[in-house]
Amino acid sequence: MEYENKILNLFKNGYLTTKDITEHNIPRTYLTKLIKENKIERVSRGVYIKKNVLVDEFVVLQSKSKYAIYSNTTALYLHGFSNRIPIKYDISIKSGYKGSLQKEENVNLFYTKSEWLYLGVISYKLDSGNMIKIYDLDKTICDIIKNKKKIGAEIFNKAIREYFLGVKI
Repeated sequence: MEYENKILNLFKNGYLTTKDITEHNIPRTYLTKLIKENKIERVSRGVYIKKNVLVDEFVVLQSKSKYAIYSNTTALYLHGFSNRIPIKYDISIKSGYKGSLQKEENVNLFYTKSEWLYLGVISYKLDSGNMIKIYDLDKTICDIIKNKKKIGAEIFNKAIREYFLGVKI
């Protein structure tokens, strides 16, 4: 029971990763035990939530890769420059990435050179209290200009107009 209580105390804003468990030298079998006891739920490979906690797709997707950074129209939405809730999440990732995000149907991947990946990255606090990595507004605007053909004209024009006028939704 000691390990189970330790695991339940390690949750941050309702989330826990297997990395958290291994850092505290807790055998992973206790995660399985807590799942069977219906105290926690596995939402993705290596990501767990407490029962009755809403799944935050932003947190789950970003936990799949340490290189994942929300960008383009998703970052516009988070910065308040678009009122369209993302159906597909735009994520920038380093070139050569081979991982589970490529299999996600609700993700648009944008590849960038490793040395440019972290330029303009900021921490963004979600309403849930969880932190995610997104590009700052200036980098986001540069990216949507670069990827103009992949972004809807309406979102593009509105974001550019509001950015240069200094208006936010």
